[in-house]
Amino acid sequence: MDNCIFCKIVAGEIPSTKVYEDDTVLAFNDLDPQAPAHILLIPKNHIGSAGEITPENSAVVAHIFEVAAKLAAEKGFADGFRVVTNCGASAGQSVHHLHFHLLAGRDFTWPPG
Repeated sequence: MDNCIFCKIVAGEIPSTKVYEDDTVLAFNDLDPQAPAHILLIPKNHIGSAGEITPENSAVVAHIFEVAAKLAAEKGFADGFRVVTNCGASAGQSVHHLHFHLLAGRDFTWPPG
């Protein structure tokens, strides 16, 4: 996607502070952290949102959660973290490329706050 900021980050056109990368997933620190640890995990191939997950592309979502667990363990917050994705503008999705927020380092409430 030509105008997608996350596709540009994957392509190296926009810098990011990478914390993990493999053939299918990129993880980097969020520029506007909502917790002491706030990492974004994205598929390298463009998927617009959770609403566009299909049998053909769903394996990347499982892999993203594997990476989230690995990062949580490596960074010392495996005992308590949150993974969040927003689907659509009314749910707060501001970048229309599937991404997951890995948040840790503070207590969380429900509903989110």
